[in-house]
Amino acid sequence: MTVFPEGVVRMAGPATEWIGTAARLGLAVVWGWAGLAKISDPAEAAQAVRAYEILPESLVKPVGHGLPFLELALALLLVIGLGVRLVAVVSAVLLLAFIGGIASAWARGISIDCGCFGGGGAVDASQTEYLREILRDTGFLLLAGWLIWRPRTKFSADGRLAA
Repeated sequence: MTVFPEGVVRMAGPATEWIGTAARLGLAVVWGWAGLAKISDPAEAAQAVRAYEILPESLVKPVGHGLPFLELALALLLVIGLGVRLVAVVSAVLLLAFIGGIASAWARGISIDCGCFGGGGAVDASQTEYLREILRDTGFLLLAGWLIWRPRTKFSADGRLAA
């Protein structure tokens, strides 16, 4: 951390790379867990997408079936550390879509399990956890934001390719 004469504090060097590494691997675990939880049951993943009542029926299956593969690809790229900034941007866009979908369901009074880590679909109103899910995804969004801002991390393919 460096303090400049203007009183501005800027983080640089190894500390930011270690923070970035933790953010990169943490986000990789999230995407890996989400993708693996959904990939074994594409019909259930599609049902989770359908429950939001946002997409036209013609897009429900492609999104439900494709989302686990996208999540696993993001996880793999983050573990490897390849294209970290781009993967973080895609992650941020996806997380914003998830937050928007959850907020939309909540605002419209639809009682669903988000299906973020498998499952999903209609549930009793007492079983919804919208605020917790939005806060959780906002935390993941902060990890992605850090990686957009500071994509350089330890033990990454990007670092080896730049050397």
